[in-house]
Amino acid sequence: MRRLDLDQPLSLAACLLLLFFSVWQPVAASGAHDHALGRVEFPISCSEAAQVEFNRGLALLHHMTYPQSRAAFEQVLERDARCAMGHWGVAMTLFQPLWPTRPSPDDLRRGREALQKARALQPPTQREQRFIATADAFFAAPEDDYWARIRRWAQAAAQQHDDAPNDIEATLFHALAQLATTPANASTRENADKAAALLVRVYEQQPDHPGAMHYLVHANDVPGREHELLEVTRKYEQIAPNNPHALHMPTHIYTRLGDWERVINGNLRAAQAALAHPAGARGELVWDEFPHAVEYLIYAYLQRGDDAAAAEQLKRLHSTQALEPTFKTAFHLASTQSRFALERRAWAEAAQITPRSPPTLDWDRFAWAEAITRFAHGLGATHLAQLDKARSEVAQLEQLRVRAETAGEALFARNIRVLELGLTGWMAQQQGEHAQARALLHEAAELEAATPKHAVTPAPTLPAYELLGDLLFAQRDFNGARAAYQRALELYPNRFNSLLGAARAAQAAGERDAARGFYQELLAVAAPNGRKSALAEAQTVVARK
Repeated sequence: MRRLDLDQPLSLAACLLLLFFSVWQPVAASGAHDHALGRVEFPISCSEAAQVEFNRGLALLHHMTYPQSRAAFEQVLERDARCAMGHWGVAMTLFQPLWPTRPSPDDLRRGREALQKARALQPPTQREQRFIATADAFFAAPEDDYWARIRRWAQAAAQQHDDAPNDIEATLFHALAQLATTPANASTRENADKAAALLVRVYEQQPDHPGAMHYLVHANDVPGREHELLEVTRKYEQIAPNNPHALHMPTHIYTRLGDWERVINGNLRAAQAALAHPAGARGELVWDEFPHAVEYLIYAYLQRGDDAAAAEQLKRLHSTQALEPTFKTAFHLASTQSRFALERRAWAEAAQITPRSPPTLDWDRFAWAEAITRFAHGLGATHLAQLDKARSEVAQLEQLRVRAETAGEALFARNIRVLELGLTGWMAQQQGEHAQARALLHEAAELEAATPKHAVTPAPTLPAYELLGDLLFAQRDFNGARAAYQRALELYPNRFNSLLGAARAAQAAGERDAARGFYQELLAVAAPNGRKSALAEAQTVVARK
């Protein structure tokens, strides 16, 4: 901090009061949305007024509430024009390491310029200089692609942590970088385990730090870690009761656990909160956290068989005007309409889905999102024996996969390949090529299981093991179908169609006790007003002695 004038006791008291609120959180937001954000401690060599706003901006940054975080860091510069770390904060909001959003050329230019201003102000502490240099690793070399930038930033963050292993903020960003650089073909949780080990140490020192809690939830959003530190997950949803992403993020874990009630409750709150946090240069857009929360809502309602509630949320999303035109928005618009048809096995509806809608979005930037609608349209057409339409969509999926690969988006490309294999496999089934169909669906399932789930989505469009179960059931391999459904349930618990499929497969194989068990699980998961025919079927079997 700048030196206080000890000859002015009243000024000193005021400064100490400011220091108290900047160091001992909860951090309060200004304006109509005052709320707690957690506890952040990052002393900077700026004025006391700037320090208060800086800590608020940093808390928002750790919550990934990027538009509001940027506004807070701009306020830092309003309060202290010579605050180098205010410029650092603005730059840090212009890329989102775990999100599918990619910075625009204007974002990259603005980030570079902010860090140039930060360096020109010659921050007096080595710590501040290190943070600025680490951020600059992302924005330097404007010709490099996104993943080259992320890897360079991750290397710089690792080096900063090695140089100052007890610096809590350096540790947090190093852990975040570990999560951001998880390989697209990762079949282990190595990066998540490494990040979690760092984050647990921070959490033990500062249990109210939003970054420690938030990134731990991300680290646990992988198979095998979803039961870890559930107390942190539940604490995180309470620490910032009006912050959209803090309300939403714990539902990643609840989705992995198949706890649909918690998923629904959390995302109802998150979606509403997101509407109070506008995006855009003038606050003219609906932040893409709103469609993000709504997709998780729709997914959860569908897993309870509550199609009416899912339809209501689908209509709510697709009728909302001025959605932020980002990858997240495009993905959720594409994914929600596809899920709604596919989860209900409404093949005629799926065959009517129009890819690249709405046309106002720049779909050339969103290959994976477009691929989801191509898959849904093609799978619907396949089940209606419209194989020419399906072949056209397979060709489109291949082109989209190549585009993603060319752009260096390996994770997107792998997800598109899973869709491509699934659709091709079902086409083979319709053409009587049963062995080929099984081989393609097995390949899709194995590829999907070896591919990390992206944070943008609650789950695959249709789990490949569930699709395989449907295929094997159609081929009357009931034991094989049951095994495939059970594998789907291991990866994605309490899915309505996997439970129903496993029950039907067990029943068809003569395994009545097993069938009754799956039907009981389905009844426990389903909403009372869920899919009537499936629930009546389950109740009939369960009632038998």
